[in-house]
Amino acid sequence: MDLIEALSADAPLVCVVGAGGKKTTLYALANQLDRAVVTATVRIPIFDEQVAAVRVTRDPVGALRDNDDWPLGLVPEQERDDRYLGYDRETVTAIRATPGHGPVLVKADGARTRLLKAPDEREPQIPATADTVIPVASARVVGKPLDDDHVHRPERVAALTGLDLGDPIRPEDVAAVLASRQGGRKRAPPSATVVPLINMVDDDELAATGREIADAIHDRADVPRVVLARMIEPTVVDVV
Repeated sequence: MDLIEALSADAPLVCVVGAGGKKTTLYALANQLDRAVVTATVRIPIFDEQVAAVRVTRDPVGALRDNDDWPLGLVPEQERDDRYLGYDRETVTAIRATPGHGPVLVKADGARTRLLKAPDEREPQIPATADTVIPVASARVVGKPLDDDHVHRPERVAALTGLDLGDPIRPEDVAAVLASRQGGRKRAPPSATVVPLINMVDDDELAATGREIADAIHDRADVPRVVLARMIEPTVVDVV
């Protein structure tokens, strides 16, 4: 199964959430899909080098109609030298409804480059029209302590897993976060396909860890598959 099929990424609106490779996943998908659009409902680091062009515009629908550069980045404003702002969810829905382009790929929360996260009360910002939601976590977080160095909002992960801060993270803890309606599946529309992604599966040991996580996700949630991958390449390691 290739990457696009495995992640159900050829859908009209694909939202990527979680930690441990969200942006890498967005850009890898954008460069494999036909006429893809990359945008966000939250802040997103500058990504001009990852796509053919970025349009900074309050009229993304108009920018789409006049575009010949693919994949295309759409953002409303540059907030700082290193990041853009995102659109509201209704605007992303309008982008989805505009004809003439391929899948719309959306960064729908932030994680500050950590390996695992659980969302706060404002996250994720997933449009109601999302067709696919991809919750991401890194296989490398297993064995690491539950702390700010490795986890975004570790206290929320603790609440979902029963761990104490500082405890080593187990495969079943990663699964509990990704499978939870307060974690990786939070605010995923009922009609959306949810495909958890275990990223940074760089060797046989991490592949075994990833399969443990995948099995535990299937024990907790009704998802069609869990994808193990190295998105930096990008390569599908396994589909469970």
